[in-house]
Amino acid sequence: MAQYTIKELEHLSGIKAHTIRIWEQRYCILSPKRTETNIRYYDDSDLKSLLNISLLNERGYKISKIAQMDREQILEKVRQLCDQPCECAHHVSALVAAMVDMSETKFDRALSIATLQMGFQETMQRVIYPFLNKIGILWQTGNITPAHEHFVSNLIRQKLLVAIDGQVVNWNEGTPTYILYLPEGELHELALLYMNYILRAHNQRVIYLGQNLPFADLELTYEQFKAEYICTVLTSAPEREHVQDYLNQLSQRFPSSTIYVYGFLAQADGLVLPANVQRLACIGDFIAKFS
Repeated sequence: MAQYTIKELEHLSGIKAHTIRIWEQRYCILSPKRTETNIRYYDDSDLKSLLNISLLNERGYKISKIAQMDREQILEKVRQLCDQPCECAHHVSALVAAMVDMSETKFDRALSIATLQMGFQETMQRVIYPFLNKIGILWQTGNITPAHEHFVSNLIRQKLLVAIDGQVVNWNEGTPTYILYLPEGELHELALLYMNYILRAHNQRVIYLGQNLPFADLELTYEQFKAEYICTVLTSAPEREHVQDYLNQLSQRFPSSTIYVYGFLAQADGLVLPANVQRLACIGDFIAKFS
């Protein structure tokens, strides 16, 4: 079971550590544990609870009212929010059902139907991303395990690879070059693969380096291609306290490139972005650059 400091809860939930402490003292919403050396820490159960409370609070529920609910009432409210219809709710529901059953056949059928109706890019935007968001809520409410997430992530990855393999890209001399990579220790590849798909769909030149790339290899690739753009996704690496240093390192080492950063770690409020580093709040920001 993972252990979290209060600062890590702040980063993961978006709720300031000061606010978490007040909620603890005033409403007893969390009960931190202590190590043998008397250091406070939180576990997965605390994180899930805080994420659920944060979601309800963002949707207009007062913290004083949430504090009066028991665990099952909070879970039920979150499930109701999760069940609110989205634009392609029937497709999303079909994927959820296939995930729960861990049925590759059902998942493939549901995704194929959506793709035939809307095309691959629209399916990614209107079905896959809402589905992934729903997975996060289902994890918070204890309805799925990490195994379910790994199961569907690998299936979606396979679909992305097949879609990319089927693309015909016609770029000319003078077409900008994009280097796409994940930093050392980073394995969450779906968003980067989708960025690759988007770039290729717009006939851009892409050097795709994939997961877990040492910085020295990024430097060598840049020296060969002098890419105008570098794209990366920061989900779990580098460590949170090193993200600012990493962005500074990218900026200083590749001053002539525009660097796009996406992912959970790139969204922290306290980051100071160097002049040539642009943060993507959502994948739609990246797509909009080709509109």
